[in-house]
Order: sequence, then C-alpha cells, then structure tokens
Amino acid sequence: MYTKKKYSFRDMILWTRVEIAIFFLVALVPTVLFEVVDLKWLRLPWTPIALVGTAVALLVSFQNNAAYGRAWEARKIWGGIINQSRSWAIMVKAVVTNEHAQEPVADGELLEQHTSLIHRHLAWLTALRHAMRETRSWEVFADHHTNKEWQERIQIPERDHSLEHDLQPLLSEGECQQVLQMTNKSAAIISLQSNHLRALKERGLVWEFAFLELAGQLQELLDLQGKSERIKNFPYPRQYASLGYDLVRVFIVLLPFGVIPEFSNIGESLTGSYPSLAGYFVWMAIPFSMIISWVFHTMQRIGIVGENPFEGTANDVPISTIARAIEIDMREINGEAASTIPKPLAVVHGVQM
Repeated sequence: MYTKKKYSFRDMILWTRVEIAIFFLVALVPTVLFEVVDLKWLRLPWTPIALVGTAVALLVSFQNNAAYGRAWEARKIWGGIINQSRSWAIMVKAVVTNEHAQEPVADGELLEQHTSLIHRHLAWLTALRHAMRETRSWEVFADHHTNKEWQERIQIPERDHSLEHDLQPLLSEGECQQVLQMTNKSAAIISLQSNHLRALKERGLVWEFAFLELAGQLQELLDLQGKSERIKNFPYPRQYASLGYDLVRVFIVLLPFGVIPEFSNIGESLTGSYPSLAGYFVWMAIPFSMIISWVFHTMQRIGIVGENPFEGTANDVPISTIARAIEIDMREINGEAASTIPKPLAVVHGVQM
C-alpha cells in the first residue's frame, strides 16, 4: 500500500509516459490533416462525442468504485485476521495449563505446547499470504511495462522465498511435508491445529470449555481465509473490464475530431481582435485532447490496478507487512527472546508490501 501523503505529479507522468506519447500522436495526426493538408471534412459533431464521453465516465466510475470496494473488503478481512491472531496467542497462553491436567507436565513442556500452537498459526498465515500472491490469469498488472518497473522496485517477499522455505522454521519436518502435499495448504494447517487441540483436551491440558472457545477461533480463521480466497479467486467481471477498456480507447480516438473544429472556430472568432493568434489557435486542440485523454485513461488504469487487491501492486492490501506485524505481536506474547523476533518489513519507495 502506498504510504506517501499523495502521489506526486511526476510519479503519475512517469507511470503513464508511454500513453502520453500515444495521446500526442492521436491528437497530432488529425490536426495536421485538418490544418496543413486542409482536410476540413475531418470533423465530427461534438454532441455525440460528449455523450460517448459521459457513458465512458460512468463506466469508469463504476469500475473504480467496484475496485475500491474489493480492496476495502480485503483490508477488513485482514484486519480481522490481525485481531483473531492476537486473540489466539493470548488464549493459548491462558488456557493451555496444568489446571485440569490428568498428569501435570513440566513448565518447559507447556511452553513447547504454546510455541507449537503459535508457530503453527504463523505457518497458516504464511501459507495464506503465499496463496494470495499466486498469479491468476486475469491479473495483468505486470503485463504493462511501467507497472512491471514498480513491481520490481518493491520486491514482494513471497516472490523472493518459496513457501517451503518460509514454512520450515515454523513446522516440524513431518508436518511441513504433509502440508506441502495438500492442495489447500492453509486449510491443512488449520486441520493440524484442530488435531493438536483435541490431543491436548484428551490429556486435560485444555479444559473442555476452553477447547470449544479455541475451536471457535479456528472456525473464525477458516471463515476469514475463505473470504480472502473469494476475493482472490473471483475476478472483477471481465465483461465490464473489457468493455470499459475498449470504450475508453474509442473515446480517445474520436475526441480530436470533435475538439479540432471547436478550436478552429474559436480561432476564426479571434481574427479581428488577435489576428496573430487566430491562425494558430487550432493547434491548442492537441494539448487539450491530450489532457482529456490522459484523465480518462489514467482513471481507468487506476481501476484496473485496483481490481485485484493481493496482486502485489503499490496500491494493494499490504499482506506481507500485516503478516510480519502479526508475527512480531504473537512472538512477543509468547515471551520469545527479542533476538529471535524479526523486524518490521521496511517501507520501500513509500510502499508497504
């Protein structure tokens, strides 16, 4: 997620520099044909173009609202994961005790049980964030050259390390291999947690009512996982995305043919007052067309990059940063040494990953 107070105009220009060059050519060619080659018939009525622009603006607005809604829902889901993760660590420390044990165990073994349950939760979180960073066929952010530049600069952690590499410190060797063989690795880890809790209940290390509470938390975590997977695996409807993409380009191509005659008429009206300016005023259609084209295109492109909030763009939900913050909190709750607790992920170029 982008953390600067605002995007600088320079950033936006660099991000859309290829399109700006195209907009210049799209506006320049009709203007040259109209004014230099004297093809005065290259004109279209402004009213139908304005109607097309209105329809395109409504469609782009709908796309942006939908994209923002998906991103906001994703952020609420991961906010819920933060809360449930802290609750899990606190509950594990509080209820996995010798109070109702059939055969009390040493404090060291209790600590091992706490650590196993907390680290396995971190493994669940790791598997989930890796699943959210997997590429889907409809995720096309990196297909664009300038988008790829941004993605390479911020370096998503899930693309630097494999899931197996990140799971090994958190699970036993047997559990790690078992999880990696499963299709839904996050759900498999929740299943391991459930089996572990049942074993602790049978030994009396977890009171029956506390077991039900922890089982309820596992159910809530599965619910949050399912909601996150729903956003990841169900794209913004392609018919709206494709239609908006095509209509914006149609509008951009038509725009100069309506703008050029308008500026030509204005120039003619200036002949008496500003004769030196009147003959050149038609060329103002070029920057004017470019500005309008840039606004429509940029708004649509913002919607496109916001459609998939886990894709790894600068405006996505920063699940890597969130997961690291959760890990720090849970390890501290578990009383682990400060030297073993990782540092928060750095903000790179104003972006949380």
